Amino acid sequence: MQEPLASQIRPKTLDEFIGQEHLVGKGKPLRVAIEKKELFSFILWGPPGCGKTTLARIYANALGAEYYELSAVDAGKDDIKKVLGERRREKTLGFGKPKVLFIDEIHRFNKAQQDFLLPFVEQGTLTLVGATTENPSFEVIAPLLSRCRVFVLQPPDEKEMAKILQRTKIKMPKAALEWLIRMADGDARQAITTLETAQKLYGKITADILKEVIQSKHLRYDKKGEEHYNTISAFIKSMRASQPDAALYYLARMVESGEDPKFIARRMVIFASEDIGLAQPTALVVANAVFRAVETIGYPECAINLAHGVAYLSTCKKSRASYDAYLEAMEDVKGLGNLPVPMKVRNAPTKLMKELGYHKGYNFYDKESYLPDKLKKKKYLE
Repeated sequence: MQEPLASQIRPKTLDEFIGQEHLVGKGKPLRVAIEKKELFSFILWGPPGCGKTTLARIYANALGAEYYELSAVDAGKDDIKKVLGERRREKTLGFGKPKVLFIDEIHRFNKAQQDFLLPFVEQGTLTLVGATTENPSFEVIAPLLSRCRVFVLQPPDEKEMAKILQRTKIKMPKAALEWLIRMADGDARQAITTLETAQKLYGKITADILKEVIQSKHLRYDKKGEEHYNTISAFIKSMRASQPDAALYYLARMVESGEDPKFIARRMVIFASEDIGLAQPTALVVANAVFRAVETIGYPECAINLAHGVAYLSTCKKSRASYDAYLEAMEDVKGLGNLPVPMKVRNAPTKLMKELGYHKGYNFYDKESYLPDKLKKKKYLE
């Protein structure tokens, strides 16, 4: 089987790498780390096709390390144990190169799997390089994240994409090149694969041929593209309008396109407080239960949990009263600054504070407003 074109032209050194100048340009952190052969664990956070896997391989190669590559989609503890087993035997014999373990889509690892990795990263038994399209603050457990540096990657811009596509040595008209760059929206791998497919099928490249290739295959759900934002917007608006049929349809589109179920569930948790709020307080309980189910079960079965939650949230009564009240209070905070807190509701942990009047006159049944004096008559929650 022929090696894919994207793999054939993959850069092997930083000098061949295109883009991410803020990380690999002269004097920038990742380049300096590679040049100094600094061994440390890190996470590459960025959109699809921006060079995360390539940078991991360049790093391991520059360090002369043994390189292992796993995908969190189908890997588990046993796969990690195999890498660790080899490392332990070599340490016992007193030799062995450093081990770099690259885990693609590390956000797909559950908490137990990440906990399993933690001691080996902490002890330096493994040097971890994780790649994720999702915010690691949400998707990677805090202890593991604290032991890794995080590098944020950006999608290649149009000039960088043009340079990357030139490396394929496939000739095409300017109009076709411009269309392909717009279509790929920063995903270099998708652009190269589309170009390769068009070349194999038609032997020549035009904008119309590229469009035909794109339309004839299942499209990637671009998490930074317009369709992503259109779909999630329609999903939220359908639940807000109490239209469960429409909400379930847009849910199905996201699930079928491979959207991260935790992203969907997270938006449902927000919706439960923002749009339902006090009208049905149990909505937040259900939304959180759905999020927890998604975390522990994963695809494909967690789609059932998502559907359950969407149907419930769509049919709940709606009230934005608490959210609107918060926004109004925030405007006063921004406009008036830190107004003095009334003395009676201040904390009084010391004798001096009590003598100064802190907490004096406080009564649990007090009807007087505890707002600062300038806001005494203010009503946020209607």
